[in-house]
Amino acid sequence: MSYCTATYRIHDAKADFQRKAESIAVGMTVGSWTELPQLQQESMRKHLGHVVSVKEAESAAGKRYADVTIAYPDLNFSRDLPALLITAFGKISMDGQIKLLDLDFSENFLSHMPGPKFGIEGIRSLLHAPKRPLLMSIFKSVVGYDLEGLKQQFLAQALGGVDLIKDDEILFDNPLTPIERRAEICRQAAEEAEQTTGKKLLYAVNLTGRTSELRKEALKAIDAGASALLFSPLAYGLDVLQELSSDSDIHVPIAAHPSLAGALYPAPNYGIAASLLLGKLMRSAGADLVLFPSPYGSVVMPREENLAIRDELVRKDSPLRTSFPVPSAGIHPGLTPRILADFGQDVVVNAGGGIHGHPGGAAAGGRAFQQAIEASLAGQSLEEAAEHHAELKAALQLWGGQR
Repeated sequence: MSYCTATYRIHDAKADFQRKAESIAVGMTVGSWTELPQLQQESMRKHLGHVVSVKEAESAAGKRYADVTIAYPDLNFSRDLPALLITAFGKISMDGQIKLLDLDFSENFLSHMPGPKFGIEGIRSLLHAPKRPLLMSIFKSVVGYDLEGLKQQFLAQALGGVDLIKDDEILFDNPLTPIERRAEICRQAAEEAEQTTGKKLLYAVNLTGRTSELRKEALKAIDAGASALLFSPLAYGLDVLQELSSDSDIHVPIAAHPSLAGALYPAPNYGIAASLLLGKLMRSAGADLVLFPSPYGSVVMPREENLAIRDELVRKDSPLRTSFPVPSAGIHPGLTPRILADFGQDVVVNAGGGIHGHPGGAAAGGRAFQQAIEASLAGQSLEEAAEHHAELKAALQLWGGQR
């Protein structure tokens, strides 16, 4: 038999953790055990979960907890992430101080996960950028813009030499900038900018609407010129991401936005660990790029959680393609050396205000980031590089360096 395992951290001042673990293993599978007649036990045994380990500990604050791992028979659930999440964490997510730290998939279960269609190598191939860190820019702001305003903002970002431009996640389909028209307009702007920069870029259109219409909307955008999609899997469901990424007609990369993740990962004793939620699950469902709060900017995530997400997205011991980590929120050029030190070259440096807020405009903001990336890769300090690059110098004067 094959099993998927779930690891939980359970806080309880008085619990018998071994007994608690056994009750979860039984309750989340066959429901009850000792009350069943012997004959029925034999027929149900193949469906019974079992406790793999119970490791008790005490936190620095003196709080008692245990890390508990339980194995769930693949026989019990269909080969999709919602079924496994319900099996492993459905009702017990409401049963006191319990946090889901990790899920380990059986080979059989993992064989049904699509993983990224492009992944890091595929995106690099599309952009003709085989090694270096990539640079992404975000529309700021977007609500209330008409098509011409959107095009001009796109063009300004593209002329800064960025590799990717994405919609803001709050840009929904609307009469001013319907999805197929903004994809068309921005494709034209990308082609215009390429004549100046010589660089390919990907435009990730925000995919929104009723779930039953998402495929049609995606194809409409792609036909009009969208070269990538932005999608919010935690609002729509991981299974929807899996459907989109598995669709052979959706032949562009998908960037996963972390909208709603803050309702699930930050509490130390509840929810789902960030590395699982924004790392393993997003990659398994097919995200080519995964956005998440950085440890440096305006929406801060602890550095160890950030690096744990990174590890899940790029680990090589999985048969799935790797996903690009995209640490985000409050990023400016002065933070570039720290980002590259933590993430290496397989990272997308993602900025909104750090590009648009540049004193010289968005194009200068993009160039400042490029200059910061090039200096960091060369082992040069940003202050030294700024003596030769006006855009980087202005950015450092406005935002400062690392902090």
